[in-house]
Amino acid sequence: MFNEAALLESKALRDSVLDRTDVLDRVKALSLLPDGMHVTTALVATYFGVTAEAIRQLKARHHEELTYNGVVTLQGPDLAEFKRDVLSRYPGSYPQPRASLTLSSRRAVLNVAMLLRDSDVARQVRTYLLDMEYLVRTLPVDNPVRGEDVHTNEQAPSLDDRIDQRIAHVLGRTVVPMFNALIETSSEHRRELIALRTGVQRVEQRLRQHHARLQRLESPRENRPLAGVMASMDAMNGREFEEHVAELLRRDGCTGVVVQGASRDRGVDITSRTADGRRIVVQCKRFAPHISITSPEVQKFVGAAKVLHKSEVALFVATCPFTRDALNVAAECGITAVHRGLLEEWSAGASLGVLG
Repeated sequence: MFNEAALLESKALRDSVLDRTDVLDRVKALSLLPDGMHVTTALVATYFGVTAEAIRQLKARHHEELTYNGVVTLQGPDLAEFKRDVLSRYPGSYPQPRASLTLSSRRAVLNVAMLLRDSDVARQVRTYLLDMEYLVRTLPVDNPVRGEDVHTNEQAPSLDDRIDQRIAHVLGRTVVPMFNALIETSSEHRRELIALRTGVQRVEQRLRQHHARLQRLESPRENRPLAGVMASMDAMNGREFEEHVAELLRRDGCTGVVVQGASRDRGVDITSRTADGRRIVVQCKRFAPHISITSPEVQKFVGAAKVLHKSEVALFVATCPFTRDALNVAAECGITAVHRGLLEEWSAGASLGVLG
């Protein structure tokens, strides 16, 4: 059976499974650009939970292979056309590149998964591919998959049926004959019976483990982004993210919304007032989802919000999680921690209770 190193080292093996792009969404939701076909380097990095620089370095090392499988850098007229036809339809969500834009197809993203070593998500994709490859290679060769038979007009058996056939084949050749022998001469085969029982128990345990694993891989994930909501924010720069949060405040009835300049922010990024007149201050952090907001960062914001700005509502909005200590500090000091999950719901249309 192939192991994970085989995919990392063998281009021929990688090429043999590049059509199985569906495994990407089985492991984790892959958010695409508005054309429904491509992702940016930032979105690829977010999917795998690594930095954009790590993806750029990988593309440089495997330039020829990844280019062949769908990585392209747009410049000049091509970039202008893509901005006009695709990105311009969503000016509030997607940053407009100036000089160039590198895009990857789903096939290229799967290729990255088979090359990227330091990513848990990439490892899960490789594991899923290898599991499927193993199942295909160990199925009986006398019943290949051809889709619908053109002569008999009968549908070929499903993958589940083929696995059942393989199990029946193994049991019929090994376990059943052994039990038949044991039935006839049980006294002479007691030791074989004990060994066989132990082996069957081990096989059953492994089957249960594989079944549970496949269920986890194939089931919908609760933390799956809502139709690209988080993907669009992950693609923003810091200023664009602040403007996005400002628009959410306006949408929810806040007045006097001002995005502060970096030189005069006095520790906050946005100031505003709720519909009933309470003063709001907001800190915005657009971090990668694998980074967490820590308690010192929240403590620093507490001083700016409560002492300098005398706020009545203080929001710390981040595209990433908060540590447990940071959440505790926020709760004790009257700071509303708008973590990645809550930000996703707020951006998708849910109201933020503290603004009510």
